[in-house]
Amino acid sequence: MKLDIAIRELHRAEQSMARDLLTVSERHHAEHEIHHVARDLAGWSRQHVQGLAEAGREFGLRLDGPAQHPDRFAPVRAKLSEMVGRRPEPGLQLLADLRRLHRKAAGVSVDWELLAQGAQATKNPGLLELAQHCHPQTLRQLKWTNAMLKTLSPQVLAS
Repeated sequence: MKLDIAIRELHRAEQSMARDLLTVSERHHAEHEIHHVARDLAGWSRQHVQGLAEAGREFGLRLDGPAQHPDRFAPVRAKLSEMVGRRPEPGLQLLADLRRLHRKAAGVSVDWELLAQGAQATKNPGLLELAQHCHPQTLRQLKWTNAMLKTLSPQVLAS
């Protein structure tokens, strides 16, 4: 059985997703919707990390819980974001950040799908329940990044 590999990889991907969402939130502090929603979405990924760490124990895995975001440069990024405001360069950076988040969320979504399929195949109801709870939230992260890209790209690219 190789579910431990899937759990470990998904745990790593969710930690990375949470970290990246928090970084984007801080980098684009002046964009209030981005700032606040990205923080909320990072909270979901942190919950997923915790659930995966707990589920991993059944497979002998010792996975960390959600990491704190000890970014000592966060206040500097937030201040720069406020100072620069809505100039075109930050807009291009925001599009690039959203594209990266979108691709990462798509990968995490695939990983949840794989874990769910593995849980079904091995008749592991706890793991299947975790996937059924977390995957829809990942899909919402994916939809949010897509919606933000569609909303922001015309004004950024046409300016």
